[in-house]
Amino acid sequence: MSGLHTLTIHEAYDLLRSGEITSRELTQAVLERIEAVEPKVRAYITLTPELAIQQAEEADRLREAGNGSDVLVGIPLAIKDNLCTRGVLTTCASKILQNFVPPYDAHVVERLRRRSAVFVGKTNMDEFAMGSSTENSAFFVTRNPWNLECVPGGSSGGSAAAVAADMCIASLGSDTGGSIRQPAALCGVVGMKPTYGRVSRYGLVAYASSLDQIGPITKDVTDCAILLNAICGKDHRDSTSVDVPVPDFTAALVPEVKGLRIGVPKEFFAQGVAPEVAEAVYRAIRLLEEMGAIAEETSLPYIEYGLACYYILAPAEASSNLARYDGVKYGWRTQELTGHIDMVEKTRGEGFGAEVKQRIMIGTYALSAGYYDAYYLKAQQVRTLIRRDFDRAFEQYDVLITPTSPTVAFRIGEKADDPLAMKLADVCTIPVNIAGLPALALPCGFQDGLPIGLQIIGKPWDEQTILRVAYAYEQATDWHRKKPAL
Repeated sequence: MSGLHTLTIHEAYDLLRSGEITSRELTQAVLERIEAVEPKVRAYITLTPELAIQQAEEADRLREAGNGSDVLVGIPLAIKDNLCTRGVLTTCASKILQNFVPPYDAHVVERLRRRSAVFVGKTNMDEFAMGSSTENSAFFVTRNPWNLECVPGGSSGGSAAAVAADMCIASLGSDTGGSIRQPAALCGVVGMKPTYGRVSRYGLVAYASSLDQIGPITKDVTDCAILLNAICGKDHRDSTSVDVPVPDFTAALVPEVKGLRIGVPKEFFAQGVAPEVAEAVYRAIRLLEEMGAIAEETSLPYIEYGLACYYILAPAEASSNLARYDGVKYGWRTQELTGHIDMVEKTRGEGFGAEVKQRIMIGTYALSAGYYDAYYLKAQQVRTLIRRDFDRAFEQYDVLITPTSPTVAFRIGEKADDPLAMKLADVCTIPVNIAGLPALALPCGFQDGLPIGLQIIGKPWDEQTILRVAYAYEQATDWHRKKPAL
């Protein structure tokens, strides 16, 4: 059967369950697709074809024995390269971890293994998840499947590009300031950042611990709900993992939004948002109104400080988290050393890329004596004000709808010399992380042949309402069915 690589999780599950295909055939189709288009897109740092075939055959044996009823059994997935995978290289796209093979799995990887999913490889990213374009990888730039001259977004650019190019059935990414949603928007796929604490961060290589969250990148909203079901839940090894009930997210997939109240925060349509992007999002809102939802403009006045707040908090936490890379315990160690201090300085100088060094220095400065109160403490106070803005909005509205990215994908190298323009790529997604909220990106149009992304933001622990609105919109449109002509 041809075209197996284009299937969604739920489509593949139906064929596997009925015996029309085997997991080995599905996995082989995905590996052949990778062989055909990976040289153009470059989504993967590490490919694991032998492991994938072995896992697929095991999944087929499970199904033959009558134990393969789980929806993820034998489904080929890609994993972002900052999620630890036992026995498989995990680099964070950094020279400092270029030979690091973890002895354990991340919590989410454990959960997927238990459900007999298939792992085809580890995807490229901005080094230590610091960036919005996947141009900060220490190894190579990933390209956008819709236009190979453009970036796929970041930092989960490899994960989003692999899904968009059908080089996996679905993938996992991580989101610190938009790193799942922004690349999903730029690559025309679905990406979700769950509520902070909904998914364990155990085994996720830390960037900014109070902001990081793992989530799915998929071909449609149904797959997003399926993968979310698989990764959510309390984990005692992560103190920020919250013990709240995990509903069946697929039960929320009803194409019905009648009476739902949608807030449209005007601040998200201001700074640098391209007119075509704004218009596509407004069109989506009008469609939801036609389906019975009630939408009105609202204001979140402190949102304008989100970017400044984030670029104090995230680098401060990165400065602390990345102090462990000292050339002693694991990872890269310099060969040119004349003592311990010299070894640590040279190891970090050689091992980290420019963007990572810059953020470590900003963070160290913000935390230093005499500046802590002026910067870090002030940013934490602003964080509280931003959270309160959202709390007030959610007293009135069920969800908020905004653009995901202010523009469509930009050309590779276009913003390399303009750090502010690069950081503004996350202006619509960052406030969600600051407030710890759930949000989803899905395609809502095109500009110059490049996808535009819609962002749906929900109340804490209310991923179901987000999925319901996203599903209703998706079922009324066909953006998710469009494929890049690779």
